Amino acid sequence: MTDRRTPQHVEKFHWHLWLLFAIENWILDFGRPIAMLIFPLEWFPLNLPSVGDYFHMIYNIVTPFILQSLILKSPKKFNQSLFTVLMTIFVMGASIHLVGDSINHRLVLNGYQLHLSVRENPIMQKLDPPSLIDSFELLYFYDEELGHYMWYLPYFLCFLLFFNSTFVSTQTKSTDAKAFWPLALLNSTYYWYLVTEGQITPLFVVTTFLMTIMWLYQRFVKGNRLDINGRFLLFTFHLTIVYVAVWTSLFWNDEILRAKYASSLIYVPEPWSVYSLYGKRFF
Repeated sequence: MTDRRTPQHVEKFHWHLWLLFAIENWILDFGRPIAMLIFPLEWFPLNLPSVGDYFHMIYNIVTPFILQSLILKSPKKFNQSLFTVLMTIFVMGASIHLVGDSINHRLVLNGYQLHLSVRENPIMQKLDPPSLIDSFELLYFYDEELGHYMWYLPYFLCFLLFFNSTFVSTQTKSTDAKAFWPLALLNSTYYWYLVTEGQITPLFVVTTFLMTIMWLYQRFVKGNRLDINGRFLLFTFHLTIVYVAVWTSLFWNDEILRAKYASSLIYVPEPWSVYSLYGKRFF
């Protein structure tokens, strides 16, 4: 990356982009399963895409352009070929997830229980021949593991590369950070959902750790500081870690959820699995 800053570089908070990220994420990603619960099933037959599938398609198309807008705002020039490769992987991963999640939604409507593993689900134990369960475990792998990491790895790498470009001299005039508090709370709450439901806690923790190491190195070795957009990202990611830790602590001793995530590197229950286990009693 080459630096595009001038000596007269002035910090400017990209509030419109961070707000756009928040609106898009809350509506097209978080709102996707909620929309599927709200809209009548008769409007979207099970042999056709659901309203959530259309939300996901729009998300897959829109997000690369928002990420590109963010990259273009970076004080440093990015390698366009690298960005193209990252977005190709991103769209592939999100599209894999679209198909897997669409089929998963139809399984739930037929009695699939999200708080249980594939093999422990009663409807799976009724399959004949029993070897069909292997196919559904493969679908789960594509949906919840490969699809998620191909989706989120390039997504967070873009943020990490942008973050690395937000360091400025301590002599540069700082911009008041009060403007980003509402957006930071809005975005970090969404990222809590993304990390927990997407089961990407290790990836998110590593990303946050690398951001923190970069900040410590630049601050105490190079004598630089973060501009307002870098501070926004660092605060948002750290706050997300706090949210995830509090959420996990609430279900730390839950034996049923523990059993489902026994093979996970870090135990963090999914919100929709918690809803499947407890929420349906109240709604």
